[in-house]
Amino acid sequence: MQRRTLDAILSAGGLMLVIVLLVAGGLLTWGYKFADNNVHDQLAAQKIFFPPKGSPALKPATIGPFLNQYAGQQLTTGKQAQAWADHFIAVHLSEVAGGKTYAQVSAESLADPTNAKLQGQVATLFKGETLRGLLLNAYAFWKLGQIAKWAAIAAFILAGVALALTLLGFRHIAKAPEDAEVRIVPKRERNGEKPRDGSNGEKPQETSDPAIVS
Repeated sequence: MQRRTLDAILSAGGLMLVIVLLVAGGLLTWGYKFADNNVHDQLAAQKIFFPPKGSPALKPATIGPFLNQYAGQQLTTGKQAQAWADHFIAVHLSEVAGGKTYAQVSAESLADPTNAKLQGQVATLFKGETLRGLLLNAYAFWKLGQIAKWAAIAAFILAGVALALTLLGFRHIAKAPEDAEVRIVPKRERNGEKPRDGSNGEKPQETSDPAIVS
């Protein structure tokens, strides 16, 4: 095979790879923007604010270390939603009925329907766990967007590398001699072994001497 032909095939393949990576990077960027914007808009509409700095609500050891960094801020990101759900709502819900979940307290309430205290705990746990679940869903959606963001960056970097190699390939095509060929050398010849027919690998010289031919 001619060297130019091989270079052209490899360069064309590299160009196709660049296009694929650019398209993938564009789609991943769109996915990141879609997730990030939707999570922000949905959370901002809820108008949830973290307690201000120094607030008694941030003093417990199960809350403060996780929420102090967001003190006074409005909850608008997936990371903030995860912190609020796991380190504020979950902590307070654990205090409602001695750590019991909505399902457990609801079962007790059904067994004792006249117990007003259980009815109140059921209502509180239902609302709290529902809000916590929605916030964690927002966090998961936001996280997928962040993964898409970094994947897009990686795709664009790889596209840049592939483009550089492709341009070098086209440059090599222009410099390669027209009659240059690529020959695949058998492994036994690379190791210095003789061909299986016992010859030294050279073609026999042709002659037109009748005496020798006869």
